[in-house]
Amino acid sequence: QVQLVESGGALVQTGGSLRLACAASGDMSTFASYAMAWYRQAPEAPEKTREWVGSITKDGTIRYSNSARGRFTISRNNAEDTMYLAMNNLRPEDAGMYICTFASGNTQFWGQGTQVTVSS
Repeated sequence: QVQLVESGGALVQTGGSLRLACAASGDMSTFASYAMAWYRQAPEAPEKTREWVGSITKDGTIRYSNSARGRFTISRNNAEDTMYLAMNNLRPEDAGMYICTFASGNTQFWGQGTQVTVSS
């Protein structure tokens, strides 16, 4: 059974920074072979409404949403089976539950998320 555990969420002021982590464990053949992604679920959004933040492929190619580009940085440490999301210059509209995910075959695995709150 694969498990993704996010951490690092907190309450910060507008303009502040956070670094989120997504640690993978369990029956996962090789973390390095999977593309990973971050999503955000806004506080007011229905449960299944998630907004793509960015992703990193197995060879390190990274893409960002328009909102994240220039402020957020995705990285991964394959030796630690962990992906990171460094967020700078946070805005109130960045608040929400940040969830990491990857796909293996036809199965999409999701973590439980870590909560980010940005005060204005």
